[in-house]
This record gives sequence, C-alpha cells and structure tokens, in this order.
Amino acid sequence: MDKIRILVIGLEEAEVNALKQSLNFNYLMVHYDLVPQVKLIEGQLYVESTSVPGKYLLVNKVIFHGIYKDDVDFITLLAMWNGPCLPNALGMMDLRQRIPGLARALSVSKFSGIKRGMVIGEQDYSTETEVVAKWGIWHCGEDKNKFTGDWTSTETSVIEEFIDGEAVRIMIVGDKSWQIRLTGDTWLKSIHNEGSWEMEIDQELLLDSKAIAQHFNLQTVGVDYIIGKNGERYLLEVNHIPNVTVFPFVNKAFIEYAVEWMVS
Repeated sequence: MDKIRILVIGLEEAEVNALKQSLNFNYLMVHYDLVPQVKLIEGQLYVESTSVPGKYLLVNKVIFHGIYKDDVDFITLLAMWNGPCLPNALGMMDLRQRIPGLARALSVSKFSGIKRGMVIGEQDYSTETEVVAKWGIWHCGEDKNKFTGDWTSTETSVIEEFIDGEAVRIMIVGDKSWQIRLTGDTWLKSIHNEGSWEMEIDQELLLDSKAIAQHFNLQTVGVDYIIGKNGERYLLEVNHIPNVTVFPFVNKAFIEYAVEWMVS
C-alpha cells in the first residue's frame, strides 16, 4: 500500500506535532513554515523535499494555514490541482485578495448595509462624515486610516462609514462555531488583544457566517462583523485563514477536525 503524503504549511510546531502523533505508519508528513516550491504535473501535485534540494515528492493532501506575501499563485495552483485541501483551495483563492473577496462575500451576506466607497490608485477623497479607509490585499489590512474631510489614497482602497460599536468574529471549524469578542485600546480591534474571548453567539450572525462558508466551500472560516450601538449588524470581512492558535478551544477543535480530515 502506497503511503499518503500530507503537505502541511504554516502551522506552528505544537500543532504539527499533534497531527503527527495522530497518524499511523501509512502516512507521511512534509512540513514547511513558509510557502514551499511546488509543481503541478499532469494533475499531480509535487513538493520539494525538505532534506534533498531539487527532489520533488508526490503530495496527496494539503493543510494550509497562513497568509504570505507570495501565496496568491500558490493558492491558485492548489485550486488548479483540485485535490484534498484544508481549507478548500478555490474558496481561499476567491477570498485571498481582501477587496475582491469582500465584494464576493457581500453578495452573500444579509448584513451588507454599510455604504462603501472605493478609490483606485492615488486619488483624493472627501467626506463630511467619519469614515475608515482600508487598503492592501492583506486581510489584516496593510493599513487603515480614520478621517473626516479630505484624504488622499496611496493605493486602491475601500472607504466605509465608521460605526461605533462592538466588533465580533464568528469562527467556524467544521461543525463547531464560536463568537469571539474583538477588543483593543483604540478603535482598532483584534483577536490578539488580551480582552478578546468567547461570548454568547448571535444565531443570525452564525447563520449568515454558515451561508458564507458554504458559498465558498470553506471548512474553516472567520467572519468579522460590527454591531452598532443601535443593534444593527454589518459584515466587515471574511478571513479565509482565521487564526486557530490564539484560543485554546478553537485550537483543540481544529486539531481534532484536521486529524479526522487527514485520515478520511
């Protein structure tokens, strides 16, 4: 029986070791911290060996976790391969570039009520209300700027009204889900702030997030919303690679799901 080789990219050492311990001798694992050299040859995926430079190994499954400067072509190659990939490669490809991904997600979400603007390249923008400009293809955003009045972009940007409220993330791993409160010392909120933690889940946001996950065929996803002080909810962003290491309950669920996925 041929062994099944699993390529794991971006997971931290603790997660990689946990996955390895759950596999029997029928499985091999190749782990890279960064995007490796790969080739797609006649529908088969190959990755460069970690021990023998220039030697390429046949890959049967891929687990991908991370956002890298040079990963767009890599994810596209995985989508072209169309083999077993966690998360689904086509869904990752559709969401990888933040602004096009947002446009796709807004077509699915019930909570798309923010009236957004957009500028291409270097352009002047003027507003009488408080807004936030977000630019860059990174999901964390290359940068953000809150302003009223005149502003000049340095690159293609989305501008959305600033909503004072509570930022939350619906996190989905397989059939498990959580709502995470995002916190921060300023108007910028993050899962990495010390106060961020699980909270009671909003069932309407969960249904919306599940619809988005199903649309992009993603097994894991993080969907960010803002809940205004008036109770209105708005979609902010869909994270195709949500962090699974910050919260122990998410980390445990991800390891369990990934193990089941690998051996299925």
